[in-house]
Amino acid sequence: MSADVRSRLAALDRPVRDALMVAGMMLGLYAVFWVVGSTLGYDASGIFSLFATLTLFVGVYALAVLALNLQWGYAGLFNIGVAGFLAVGAYSFGMLSGSPTGSPPGLGLPFVVGVVGAMLVTAFVGLLTAFPALRLRADYLAIATLALSEIIRLTVLSRPASEFTVGGVTLGTGGGQGYRNFPANPVDGLFETPVGDAILVAADGIFGVTRQPVVEDFVYALVVVCLVGVVYWLLSRTANSPFGRVLKAIREDELVASSLGKDTRMFKVKVFMFGCALMGLCGVLWQVYGLNSVVPNTFRPDITFYIFIALIIGGSGSNTGSVLGAGLFAGVLFLLPQNINRLLGEVGFLQGISSPNSFAGAVGPLASLDVTPFVGYVLGNIDELRFVVVGVLLIYLMQRRPEGLLGHRIEPAAAVDLRTRPADHRPTAADGGDSDGGDDDE
Repeated sequence: MSADVRSRLAALDRPVRDALMVAGMMLGLYAVFWVVGSTLGYDASGIFSLFATLTLFVGVYALAVLALNLQWGYAGLFNIGVAGFLAVGAYSFGMLSGSPTGSPPGLGLPFVVGVVGAMLVTAFVGLLTAFPALRLRADYLAIATLALSEIIRLTVLSRPASEFTVGGVTLGTGGGQGYRNFPANPVDGLFETPVGDAILVAADGIFGVTRQPVVEDFVYALVVVCLVGVVYWLLSRTANSPFGRVLKAIREDELVASSLGKDTRMFKVKVFMFGCALMGLCGVLWQVYGLNSVVPNTFRPDITFYIFIALIIGGSGSNTGSVLGAGLFAGVLFLLPQNINRLLGEVGFLQGISSPNSFAGAVGPLASLDVTPFVGYVLGNIDELRFVVVGVLLIYLMQRRPEGLLGHRIEPAAAVDLRTRPADHRPTAADGGDSDGGDDDE
């Protein structure tokens, strides 16, 4: 990037720069996946299917990372039980809005009531966790939340929880079979209306996408992105509010914040519940309608660590960094390696390169300075080895850039730009009354 371009970008307002960075990242990811799909011989529907998956994963990861950034980045609360709160949101939504005649049965409440109820239930679980756990030091809080996450997963997996009766009402988690009794996706219902027909005609006429499920998936992913935008705006306002400034003070030095008369414990409880409610919403959007697969083993601690990795890449304490980190993790580290093997095979890159079946077979020839088997093994198993790459990347970030991409930025303390004055601004007199200005008022 030239110095002229950098100076022009630096002159832009921060919201504009942030929007350009996110848009540039997404366009870059779309370009990479378009090249992958085209090389693999996908038609327009196949490439759009890649776009839909990419957009959905970036959206749900961004939502989860934003919620975690609220707790860890702004308040310093080390919650590594994110997977458990995702599970609470997904299962609560099923029990509230699932059909009473389904298996396991639900209460049959409207969709909106189910979503709001799932967020409230997840916030309540966060409250139960917060009161005893927030008295602990950060490392003990991390252990407590990790244990809670596993307790939740094993509880929904257990046979007694698969179907039970409370007050004459039968509910259940489905146990190891998972939960499938969810109401229909409202986005799918849109395609039974004239609006849906118009979208299908436009997708076919403009992009050549003829498969309706692909269009439905892409529209659903766009809905998730819009919700992420709303959450981003809400969290940005929260971070710049007096409430957010107290959170940052707690993060920097809780003793100082407490000495200023702030009830730091209540602030931590509130922000923990708020973050958990957003994680419950993410569980509904991600697992219920995004993947259509809600089984207990989906909520292993792996998901929590993925979300933490995305937050570390983007930089904790920055909402824009959270979105960028989520996009780079979901697109480059999570989804792209799944297509690399086929891509390299399609272009003939792996022809003539032996690929041993074991790591020992790949490393052994290095003693004789033959790197070909090792290269073949890495390229042939890059999907499985992506977490090795993630580990190396984390080590690099911890050593070279522990603040992540945008974690170094100074967040404004006010919700308005204090560097500029309105055109009709008049100085205020020392006694609080209006002033006509003049040298005495300067």
